Amino acid sequence: MEDQNVRLDPVPGDEILGTGRTIISEAAVAKVAGIAARSVPGVYSLGSGPSRALGAIRDAVGSSDHAAGVRAEVGETQVAVDINLVALYGHPLHGVANQVRAAVYQAVEELVGLQVIEVNIEINDVYVAPPAKPVGAKTVLAEREPLQ
Repeated sequence: MEDQNVRLDPVPGDEILGTGRTIISEAAVAKVAGIAARSVPGVYSLGSGPSRALGAIRDAVGSSDHAAGVRAEVGETQVAVDINLVALYGHPLHGVANQVRAAVYQAVEELVGLQVIEVNIEINDVYVAPPAKPVGAKTVLAEREPLQ
């Protein structure tokens, strides 16, 4: 019987114990890229309006989708990643995009082992945080007139 398995190049420090084929799904790559993107300061959330709403529902029930807002196209040795995100107001948008791109390149190449050929980023909104309440401020409730 002819061996049709592919032998992969070893990662430094790893020993190959046999031959075989490794397939890494687009979902796995998207999850790695999403986690890397969320770690960048200035990223409020990932995804477009509808996907963020669905993510809020998922978070409310204790689940999370780390790949929301991320799409990956995986080839045999290369990957391309598209990311939709919402930036935090006050962070330079090009700077956020460049930091996200660098984080995704590093995470995918190190953790997945595929060459990243491009990371496309679309910033589709900017989140403006509500004004902070002063410390020690009391909420004053309007008194109601007693019912007669």
